[in-house]
Amino acid sequence: MSGTTGRTDEGHGRLGSTLSGLAVALGCVLFLGGFGWGAVAYQPYTVPTNSMSPTITGGDRVLAERIDGDEIERGDVVVFRQESWGNTPMVKRVVAVGGDTVACCTEGKLTVNGKKIDEPYLPADQVVAEMTGIPEITVPKGRLFLLGDERSGSLDSTAHLTEAGNGTVPRTSVDARVDAVVWPMEGMLARPTGFEKLGSLSSPGPLRLITVALVAGMALVLGGGAYGPIAKRMGGRGRTRTEPVGAR
Repeated sequence: MSGTTGRTDEGHGRLGSTLSGLAVALGCVLFLGGFGWGAVAYQPYTVPTNSMSPTITGGDRVLAERIDGDEIERGDVVVFRQESWGNTPMVKRVVAVGGDTVACCTEGKLTVNGKKIDEPYLPADQVVAEMTGIPEITVPKGRLFLLGDERSGSLDSTAHLTEAGNGTVPRTSVDARVDAVVWPMEGMLARPTGFEKLGSLSSPGPLRLITVALVAGMALVLGGGAYGPIAKRMGGRGRTRTEPVGAR
């Protein structure tokens, strides 16, 4: 009986070792694949000012998906460079696209194509007087009108209304779209549902899938790697309990 038990334990040990190795291998593939995917798809940025507060505050670290400017929709928070604005990376929210007519304010709200936009991401204590001063502007084709969420102190399109294009920037100036604030860990940006009445919003980027791949990969590597020592310890205890009396 002891020989049969030994062979059974040995078989279980081999199967466990095989499964452990497969788990570690799969975990490595998921983790490294997710890390590589993230490195290709996303670019980290540190936001230097509070112009996007409270959505993003000065010093926050964000992840922005590298996408073409033609993919940008209303409500997106983008990273862009514009020579007349200083040609440094800036973060603002797109509130109107080519062909839209934008103005502020009607009953304290931004209007796009005559429709009042609900913007729950704005500071709760921001007063109407701080949001006025945007005359009715038609955005030229292929360009974007951008505002900071902290409307009273943001150097955005409203600060460049006298320039060519009435403060708009070309879509080609966009480098990426912000998907999440990762430091502090505030997570994915809320979807700007107030713009849905004007058309479709941008589809979420692959950040959630990448995160799942990273977490699952790490769990498999750690779980698979820990199986061997645990199995040996449990196997040793089992043999000690079943050792026949007087075997020595």
